[in-house]
Amino acid sequence: MNSQWKSFLESQSAQVSSDNEVRFISEAPFPPCALFDLSHLGLIRVSGEDAQSFLQGQFTNDTREVTDRWSQLSAYCSPKGRMLANFRIFQHQGDYFLQMPKETHAAVLKRLPMFVLMSKATVTDASEEIVAIGLAGDCAEALLQKHFSSLPGKPGAVVQHDAITLIRLPGVPARYQLIGAVETVSTLWSELSTTAQPANRDYWSLLDIRAGIPTIYQATSDAFVPQMTNMQQVDGVSFTKGCYTGQEVVARMKYLGKLKRRMYLASVDTDTQPMPGDELFAPGSESGQGAGRVVEASPSPEGGYELLIVTEIKNFEADNLHLQGDNGPKLKPGSLPYSFDES
Repeated sequence: MNSQWKSFLESQSAQVSSDNEVRFISEAPFPPCALFDLSHLGLIRVSGEDAQSFLQGQFTNDTREVTDRWSQLSAYCSPKGRMLANFRIFQHQGDYFLQMPKETHAAVLKRLPMFVLMSKATVTDASEEIVAIGLAGDCAEALLQKHFSSLPGKPGAVVQHDAITLIRLPGVPARYQLIGAVETVSTLWSELSTTAQPANRDYWSLLDIRAGIPTIYQATSDAFVPQMTNMQQVDGVSFTKGCYTGQEVVARMKYLGKLKRRMYLASVDTDTQPMPGDELFAPGSESGQGAGRVVEASPSPEGGYELLIVTEIKNFEADNLHLQGDNGPKLKPGSLPYSFDES
């Protein structure tokens, strides 16, 4: 974490652990107008005149669509078509940035430069240089209008203003991310926090979960083909862009295969937080791969946990999924904010 940003957060009553985990102590962990530090997400900068064409050959989405006005979700796959990481790609001050959890960020930062070869592109860690914060709630639009002459109108859209990149993210309530230098973002935080209340990363993760946006962590890296996590439903896959690592497998799943597993929203009443990669159980399941796995889970305001899971379609439809064994806590099916197609 940037030392200047860490000092600023501590001045705002944040507790920062030795491994840079940021926590705010609050009587309202799910405030209706919430301000977030996003230091748990790493940033990779890709710059140079061949940056776009280099990225085009690496990821599941069409990076030609990423501009200073539009961001996108994408994934980095193994040759077997399974996601090593997924992330949001956006432009900031002329360079491309990939934003993902710190635990997959390190692996991508190590692997991606190996494929630059003759391209005029440079891959660097920008996590110490650039700061990202989030704002969510019915208050968000009115607060941001005080600082921006226009706001991004739909999820994925971007506005650039005074060295700040503002991105509209999917989900309800309205949610935005702001990216910039420490000094500029610190000033914005101070002004926004007069109305918005600081909240922790668990709440930010919950908003992703409710929006049906998957996040790949170290425990689930190389576990899922993109379609298993609904990446095509959240505009994270292009089937027309051309070749990239793993593309043949991803395309075969769409055009020739039959998807037997997909991602669903669920909740569970348990005292133990489910973790990414945790196994799911379904009495009578005969799959050699198991009934399914947890993608991500976060505490719910209603108690227990809300989670995204990848499981066999028939098991979810049978409503008989459990954690910790066939007789463990039973999952309650939820509804995602989008419908499925046959991809």
